[in-house]
Amino acid sequence: MSVSRSLRLATRGSRLALWQADHVAARLLALAPELRVERVVLQTGGDRGRDAASVVERGLFTRELERALSDGSVELAVHSLKDLPTRLAPGLALGAVLEREDPRDALIARPAGRLSDLRRGARVGTSSLRRRSQLLALRNDLEVVELRGNVPTRLERLDAGDCDAIVLARAGLRRLGLEDRIGELFEPRQMLPAAGQGALAVEMRDGDAELAALLSRLDHSATRRATAAERALLGALEGGCQVPVGALATFRERELTLAACVGELDGTRIVRMEGTARADDDSQARALGERVARELVAAGAGPVLERLRHAVAERASAGVLWEEA
Repeated sequence: MSVSRSLRLATRGSRLALWQADHVAARLLALAPELRVERVVLQTGGDRGRDAASVVERGLFTRELERALSDGSVELAVHSLKDLPTRLAPGLALGAVLEREDPRDALIARPAGRLSDLRRGARVGTSSLRRRSQLLALRNDLEVVELRGNVPTRLERLDAGDCDAIVLARAGLRRLGLEDRIGELFEPRQMLPAAGQGALAVEMRDGDAELAALLSRLDHSATRRATAAERALLGALEGGCQVPVGALATFRERELTLAACVGELDGTRIVRMEGTARADDDSQARALGERVARELVAAGAGPVLERLRHAVAERASAGVLWEEA
């Protein structure tokens, strides 16, 4: 890397996004102390709120960062991988996927406790349709209520009594030093996470060989392959519209196992599928994701997905965002 090189790094302005950007910057400087890394904070459509027509599309929290990359305003963008569309904007590339944090979802209750401790009819806050479906499959007596905002905002609303419990990604809580708030961690058999949950992605413009070589030293191959399988599955199922899908790929020796699910929003039916394959490279991982997607549809997920697409579109028409945090 050139001694005189400066890198502008785009990020959202939430506390968690800033932590993630600073983490990536510190990792880069550890590899190349001669670099100058400047953090560029941008506000996204998801941060501002968005007109209904855009809500059904992925990229709500990444589009402005990608635009800054494309127009040359910045050299890098740091994302939570779960927020990044399965198809990147033309001319952009995934420079690195960092080693994944624990991808599981966590329950935070008031007072502290587990899902089984919640009173009948307890109000659980989440704007994730994926979490809604799987929560109601576990406890169909719960009232799942809309809860949006960044991690501290959701915790504040829980503490203010707006709901009895909330569900958040453990990774974000750990990164913010808030893990002591967790009452229960959901195992994948109970609640599969979002594709890419717990992983950080560094996006760049395609064709910058010098920068690509540097970022490759941040890349964690096992995480990249696992998330490549998850994102391939998601891309195969989305059909251009955002749908709530649970997916988690894990390595054992040289084999990659991908578990996935789609479910009715009321939790009455969850279609699950699991597949295993050798995954020595990204293409084999993506092939596994596409195969499991086909098997999910063959197992009956097709009609469920169609109903989910309609539900997402209806929420969009009402101006309601679907968020994963």
